Formats: sequence, C-alpha cells, structure tokens
Amino acid sequence: MTEVVSGRIWTVPNALSFARLLGVPLFLWLVLAEADWWALGVLVFAGLSDWLDGKLARALDQTSRLGAVLDPAADRLYILATLAGLTVRDIIPLWLVLLLVAREAAIVPIPPIVRRLGYMGTLPVHFAGKAATLCLLYAFPLLLLGDHAGWWATAAKVIGWSFAIWGTALYWWAALLYWEQTRRLVLAGRADPPGPPPGPPGAPDPGPPAGDAKGARTPR
Repeated sequence: MTEVVSGRIWTVPNALSFARLLGVPLFLWLVLAEADWWALGVLVFAGLSDWLDGKLARALDQTSRLGAVLDPAADRLYILATLAGLTVRDIIPLWLVLLLVAREAAIVPIPPIVRRLGYMGTLPVHFAGKAATLCLLYAFPLLLLGDHAGWWATAAKVIGWSFAIWGTALYWWAALLYWEQTRRLVLAGRADPPGPPPGPPGAPDPGPPAGDAKGARTPR
C-alpha cells in the first residue's frame, strides 16, 4: 500500500508544523534567559504537535510533500536550538554537541544523490531515526531540569543522560541506515534497464516500466 502524497501547502498538519518551527527561536531565548519552566512548556507543545500532525495527516488524508520536509526539519531545529542553549549554559559537554552536529553533516550529501537518481530529495524516515529524535527530545528537557537543586533534579539528570546516550547512538545508526538505503538506490539505478523504444506516431505512451520507483513519494 502506498500513501497518496499531495502538493498541498495549507493543511492542518502543515499549520502545526509551521507553529512548531516558530517556537524554535522562542524556545532558545527562554533557555538562554533561564526561564526553564516556560522553555519546557514550549518543548511539550512541540512534542505534542509533532505527534498530532502525523496523526491528522493520515486521518484527514492531508499527507503532503511539504509536510514530509517540515516535520523532520522542525525536529532537527529543536535539537540544534537545545544543543546551543544547553552548551552556552554548560549543561551539556562540547563532545556531545560535536557528535550530533557531525551526524547531521554526515547525511548532507544524501539529498543531492537521491535527486540525481530522479527521486524526491528526501528518504522515508526510519524508525531508528524517529526513536533517536524521541530519545533526544526527552533527554534535553530532563538535563535542563537536572541543572536545578533537589533530589528530583538529580533523578532527572541521570534519566536525561540515559536518554542522551541512547539517542545519540540511535541517531548515528539511523544515518548508517540512510546511507545504506541510498547505496541500494544507486545500485538499482545502475541496473535499471533502458525503457521500451518509442512507438509509432500517435501511439499511446507506454509509461514507465513496471516496478519503476522514480518519483516515489516520501511518507510523512
């Protein structure tokens, strides 16, 4: 079964994704201003809207190409904003930041390669990537709470670091899966036989050969 992906822009899921994007600079400002509880509130909204827009996209049949781009982009921007804020406040070490930024740099060449093969510029999101993002989005608020005093802050710090370590490992594993998927697409493109010769004038277009995946849509 394949999902029908439209080119629509103004949909309810996309509106939630836009709202989540607008919250990124607000969240960073709140973290730097040490308004931690308000910053956590923005993160809760981001997490709920991330879950809700995917549900609504399927329930309302509003899956779109724009949504497939906005959804992971918003997740990455929240992660980068959190990294920046927590690094400035010395809550997380620089080596963790470098690991996560290096992972983002490692997948930068993938979209141009995929586009050259005739597909869309994005790949379907792996479960490992979603799990990694979820772990990191849990880890950073807990580490932010861990910067305070009290037994609950100590517990939050321990649990937060557990999520951070697992999330970072899964983040890199997802990058390896994306590269493996790209490698298979490249090999499939090289092995793709040439299309049928053109028919006589006036004959109907035979269309792409069976099994051709060019232009395949990326699910939300």
